[in-house]
Amino acid sequence: MIRVTHQLYLDEKDLDWQFVRASGPGGQNVNKVATSVQLRFNLRNADYLPERLRQRLGVIARRRITKDGYLLIDAYRHRTQERNREDALERLIELIRRASITPKPRIPTKPTMASKQRRLQAKRLTSSKKHLRRGFPVEE
Repeated sequence: MIRVTHQLYLDEKDLDWQFVRASGPGGQNVNKVATSVQLRFNLRNADYLPERLRQRLGVIARRRITKDGYLLIDAYRHRTQERNREDALERLIELIRRASITPKPRIPTKPTMASKQRRLQAKRLTSSKKHLRRGFPVEE
């Protein structure tokens, strides 16, 4: 079990690791060693996570979720497979922590009396400008 917060844990059986050759840092090793890590987290099978959290995670990381319900994270910043693996896991945990925080609902405020007066004054000013632009009829 991987701890995310005090109440949230991830089951390691839902994590699928794949290692491929990366095009990032690595020097001569870049063509020989598979240092890039692709972490696949099965969201659909993660029944231990609350439904609201899974929905928020789907909204936050919608571009990274496949049709099969897997959340994909690619990590290739570092030269070693181990550090890329740690990086991918940290990024997954950070995503889940962000999803666990419910956003505060926005309460729409009413416009103040002063803002209404400023708006009406600006409308009157624009109206008078346009009224002055009208030409006077030419009498011949």
